[in-house]
Amino acid sequence: MTLRNDVRQKVLKASLALIEEGGLDRLSMREVARKAGVSHQAPYHHFGDREAILAAIATEGFAKLKQEMESALEKTAAQRDGAIEASARAYVNFALRHPGHFQVMFRSDAVPIEKYPEALKNADAAFGAWAQVIDKHFADAPAEERQNLAFGCWAFTHGLATLLLDGPLARRAGTAKARQSELAEKVVRTFGAYWNQGAARPLGRVAQAKVRQI
Repeated sequence: MTLRNDVRQKVLKASLALIEEGGLDRLSMREVARKAGVSHQAPYHHFGDREAILAAIATEGFAKLKQEMESALEKTAAQRDGAIEASARAYVNFALRHPGHFQVMFRSDAVPIEKYPEALKNADAAFGAWAQVIDKHFADAPAEERQNLAFGCWAFTHGLATLLLDGPLARRAGTAKARQSELAEKVVRTFGAYWNQGAARPLGRVAQAKVRQI
C-alpha cells in the first residue's frame, strides 16, 4: 500500500469510528484528523470535504453489501425459499457488522448519491441482488410484481436492520452484538417460515382470488 493510500484508509477508518461512536454529527474534518493521527490538512488533501468522505464510505459500504448478498445467494442458488431467507440474513448481518457504513449509505441529506456515480452504481448493484433472486425463482410472474416483491423484501430487511440499530428493537436487544444477532436471526427465520408458506402460491393468483371473492 502506498503512503497516499495508507493515509486515505486511516482517514476512512477514523471517520467510521467517529460515526459509530456518536453518529454523523460527530464527524468533522478536525476530529477525523485527530482520530486518524494525521495533519489537519490531510483529510482535505485526500477528500476535499466532509461530504466526499461520506460518499467514499457509502461507495465502500454498498460494494461490501453487494458482495455479501451475492455470496449468500451462491450458497442457496437452487433453493427459492432458502435464497430469500439467506438474502435477508446477509443484509441485516451486514448492517450489524458495519453500523458506520449503514448509517451513511442511506442518508441522502448527508450524501446526495446522484453526485457520486460509483456510489450510485454500487447502490443499484446491491439492490440488484434482491432483483436477481426474485427474477430467478419467480420467472413466471409479471415483471412489475417481481419488482414490487423485491422492493418488499428490501423494505423488510432494511426496516429490521434500522430498528435493531437505532429503533425500538435496539432497546430490546441492547448494544451487545450477540444479542442483536440473535434477535435478528429469530425474526428472519420467522419471516422465512411465513414467506415459504405464501410463496407456494404463484404471484398474481392471490390477487385474482380476492377479486373473485368480491
